[in-house]
Amino acid sequence: MTKSKILLFATALTLIGCTDSERDTGQKDLPVNAPGVEWPAIKSDVVRDDAIESRVNTLLEKMSQEEKVGQIMQPELRHITPEDIKKYHVGSVLNGGGAFPNDNKYAKPGDWVALADTFYNASMDDSDGAIAIPIIWGTDAVHGHNNVIGATIFPHNIGLGAMNNPDLIEKIGAATAREIAVTGIDWSFAPTLAVVRDDRWGRTYESYSEDPAIVKAYGGRMVKGLQGEANTPQFMAADRVVSTAKHFIADGGTQGGVDRANADISEEELRDIHAAGYFSALAAGSQTVMASFNSWQGETLHGHQYLLTGVLKEKMGFDGFVVGDWSGHEFVPGCTRNSCAQAINAGLDMFMAPNEDWKELYANTLAQVNSGEISQARLDDAVRRILRVKVRAGLFEKGAPSTRDFSGKENWLGAAEHRDIARQAVRESLVLLKNKNQLLPLKPDAKILVTGDGADDIGKQSGGWTISWQGTGNSNSDFPNGVSLFAGIQEKVSAAGGEAWLSEDGSYQQKPDVAIVVFGEDPYAEMQGDIQRLKLPDNNSLALMKKFRAENIPVVALFITGRPLWVNRELNASDAFMVVWLPGSEGAGVADVIFRNAAGDMDHPVKGKLSFSWPATPDQTPLNLGDKNYAPLFPFGYGLSWGESDTLDDNLSEEAGSVLADTSEELRIFDNRPLEPWHLIISDQLNNHLTVTGSSAQLQSISLRAMDRHVQEDSRQITWRAGQQSRVSFTSHQRTDLTPWLSENAVLKLEMRVDKPADSAVLLGMYCGQDCQGSIDITAALQEKTAGEWFELAVPLSCFASEQFRPGMVLSPLVLMTDGDLTLSLHDVRITKKEANFSCD
Repeated sequence: MTKSKILLFATALTLIGCTDSERDTGQKDLPVNAPGVEWPAIKSDVVRDDAIESRVNTLLEKMSQEEKVGQIMQPELRHITPEDIKKYHVGSVLNGGGAFPNDNKYAKPGDWVALADTFYNASMDDSDGAIAIPIIWGTDAVHGHNNVIGATIFPHNIGLGAMNNPDLIEKIGAATAREIAVTGIDWSFAPTLAVVRDDRWGRTYESYSEDPAIVKAYGGRMVKGLQGEANTPQFMAADRVVSTAKHFIADGGTQGGVDRANADISEEELRDIHAAGYFSALAAGSQTVMASFNSWQGETLHGHQYLLTGVLKEKMGFDGFVVGDWSGHEFVPGCTRNSCAQAINAGLDMFMAPNEDWKELYANTLAQVNSGEISQARLDDAVRRILRVKVRAGLFEKGAPSTRDFSGKENWLGAAEHRDIARQAVRESLVLLKNKNQLLPLKPDAKILVTGDGADDIGKQSGGWTISWQGTGNSNSDFPNGVSLFAGIQEKVSAAGGEAWLSEDGSYQQKPDVAIVVFGEDPYAEMQGDIQRLKLPDNNSLALMKKFRAENIPVVALFITGRPLWVNRELNASDAFMVVWLPGSEGAGVADVIFRNAAGDMDHPVKGKLSFSWPATPDQTPLNLGDKNYAPLFPFGYGLSWGESDTLDDNLSEEAGSVLADTSEELRIFDNRPLEPWHLIISDQLNNHLTVTGSSAQLQSISLRAMDRHVQEDSRQITWRAGQQSRVSFTSHQRTDLTPWLSENAVLKLEMRVDKPADSAVLLGMYCGQDCQGSIDITAALQEKTAGEWFELAVPLSCFASEQFRPGMVLSPLVLMTDGDLTLSLHDVRITKKEANFSCD
């Protein structure tokens, strides 16, 4: 390595430092009923209709094997054409998070309807002699029609659980269904009925509560809102859609709160805790159930015959259809994403096949039917269930999407009526944890300083599953009907003659009467939202609170979060502390509650109560009502009312403990996503740099995009373009001590792939500050690898040792840089005591 490269490496790293189950080998033969465990027979409000059954059987008798197999396929809109639908007789299509018509994030309702028309027309084209069967389009509308610009974004489920209002839940479902109908879509992948037991799970906010009673109370009401009440004119009317009870079952019960992991629990707990929401949802007539990614007792749900068929269909009596989740069938032992007879035989009725090679799955499934590996009876049962739901939903009579009553009616998207419902939900979801000297509610005719990174960010307050999958990459302009928390505060205060202003750094020209600090979690969704500890990543909000306190300015903390987290320091530094959860687009609902009206009276009570227990330490998890030695900081059901005495002093323990327990654990840096406390950054020698928060980022000489290896967006592909030295790094604002790992002869392990070989030197380094770094040249190691093949590179930490490197002060445990052309993909980065396969001697 030349001296110039070393100096450039140091300069580049200075820039970065200153920036922000074991599975079974085959299908088990499980009894339909395990001894001693009874499951209830659910009486659905949607009763079996002989006329519908006769119609379905007539259709089924006329269908070819090819048509039947086509009905159980659900490709994603980015990988299917109308011609494919006609040729393969495709039964369903979906749009995943971040998928839009013409790949246009800003597609109008008319664009969605136009695409829906092309899909529908192709499915109804019987010119080749095929049976005309309308396609059904499914979408993840989990807190409103959240994939569409301009839709009403309701609070995420964790906030709705805190309000404990089933009547309002049904209204939310109905409003969501109406907005889905505006875009010509037929089917919502909601409600989520998870009962979360470990809040480290990245989907905790999709759960209503740790208490199965709340989930049960909500499940059926949300189904009624979406589908309309059975046996009434509202059922499957023009402004209603098919619902989905998901994810069956125990998605919220995995060990360690790890997404898609194993739920090692008894069948009694499975039934009594995790099935509660399904009992009410199926009773209300939910027409579809989505299989979960997780396993139960080591067997993946997508291939679990006992649970999908024995329990769900036979014992509970579900007669709709079971859809998979994002190629979840490929994790069934013996399966791939393009071949999985086991899942169909277990009781899956429709493959969710979102990848570009779904046609291989179609061909293999057809061959498995023809060979008898999938029986004719099982295929016919799956298709019969799909047809039954389509007939019940009125899809044969509703006609093309563009001809339906609500299609294209933009006035219903983000309608005032819907926004009022969302605003009420925000008001009722707020939970007050602290109110020293009855600071809240505030007088609006005051001087109010508002600060914090969540104050004027509708994307942050909306969370994951908002326009994009992870909820990242959005700006306030992407919410034309939305109101940020600050905008709501400003409107309330200005109307009463007060003054509210936004201060990014907490500075002010005139001393405010009160400072409101809005802070919390950045958006995330499944997998990428999993965390190791229930601790909020370090940010500048705490310093702001302490600053205001020192200046004798009362502090109101508004906490944006998708789960309970240890925030003792922020609780101590605030006078009033309110959890606002992920309120969505109607941020004005917060101001409605925290301010009195102009006359000094209270317009709205603070009603929210914790539907999840709140931890006293970062490592107090699992933590659930009914646990032995239950001792949370705030118990389930806690929430102050106006005038209620505050029980908190400012002396909560602020000791968070170490991020690492000991070196017996691996230090994970990237696993599906950058893990706390690391941020993924791309930068170049011109001092341009980007913290990557979305699925892609680009500078002139370097770009990055999320890609799929095993599951959706679990890897990152980085492309360097020759011309200037550019780099990708994992960086934290806090230092990590790697000394114990160095003494254990640990390695930096990268699971990676060379997609386009390097034509210049490639450096791998670590960074600990100005003039504090270590680096090695890995060019030769990369050149030895076959392009397109994944491999592990395990580099001893000792390779980075130098006079300039201090392993106890690391800010960036990985920096990759080159000034040439190169494309690499990264799947996993961690420090571990694995044997090295790279020598730096």
